[in-house]
Amino acid sequence: MVLLLGVFGATGLSDEVPESLQRPEVLVVAGVLFLCEAVADKIPYVDSAWDAVHTVIRPVSGAVVGALLAGHSGSLPDLAAGAIGGSTALASHAVKAGTRMAVNTSPEPFSNVILSLAEDLGVGGIVTFAMFNPEAAAIIAGSLLLAGLVVLFFLASRIRRFLRRRAQRREEKRLAARTGWPPG
Repeated sequence: MVLLLGVFGATGLSDEVPESLQRPEVLVVAGVLFLCEAVADKIPYVDSAWDAVHTVIRPVSGAVVGALLAGHSGSLPDLAAGAIGGSTALASHAVKAGTRMAVNTSPEPFSNVILSLAEDLGVGGIVTFAMFNPEAAAIIAGSLLLAGLVVLFFLASRIRRFLRRRAQRREEKRLAARTGWPPG
């Protein structure tokens, strides 16, 4: 997102991007981090480790970008924009990391690649759309975030139920082995 915003500002596609995001060193670092993310996200379990590290990085970055886009005055609205940016980044990170953990349990290798490409294209599309239609993009992004949180809640409840059933079956087998009776 930072890379795309910086490129939009540096190429003149948007006048709304703060100068600090258009600096060459920021663009280079954002580009390198994007490439690292693009590779790490395609490898099962590496993506979860990457997401664990980014549990702090993404919300802080979201807060900084939110505050930068709001302005530089340090006023209450700027701070509120930073708080909204950070909390939105944390919520979207929770959705991303949670769905990745669920996808990592699938036996085939292609779901990680497909999900990662969909995420990359979706973020690029929403950021691009936001540069030209910010209100509509905010509604779409908010709807996607809400849908992702609902899916994450559904996945978490299903995973907890699966773990409880597995623990119950193990306990039944353990008790059956003690008593000599078959489980069931």
